Amino acid sequence: MIDKINYLETKTEKYPMAFTLNVMEALQEKYGNLNEWTNLAQKSEEPDIKALKFFMTEAINEGIEIENEKHGEKRKLLTSKQVGRILTEVGFSNLTEKIEAVVSGSVQTGESSKNALPTKNQMEN
Repeated sequence: MIDKINYLETKTEKYPMAFTLNVMEALQEKYGNLNEWTNLAQKSEEPDIKALKFFMTEAINEGIEIENEKHGEKRKLLTSKQVGRILTEVGFSNLTEKIEAVVSGSVQTGESSKNALPTKNQMEN
């Protein structure tokens, strides 16, 4: 894992996102394992919106906490409803790109991956 912050930008705000072990743990707690979340998020016919929104809430709040610690800031964490509104503004196609960027940028594989979400092997490393 790499301590990397990506950003989700709206017209008026910039939100940090991080994919860390804390986010992975939250996904495991909610979905049983990371593969189950990945299967829901990658459904080609209709991805599970709740699974995507949960991930983004965790990733954004993790980014906020990291930046708060590094810079001594007191930025508040976001609720799921607030994140839903942000994601509505950003749009679904941009959301997929942002998830790909934060996950692939944080998972070290030694080679570039074409997968948007971590593979089983990436999650085990």
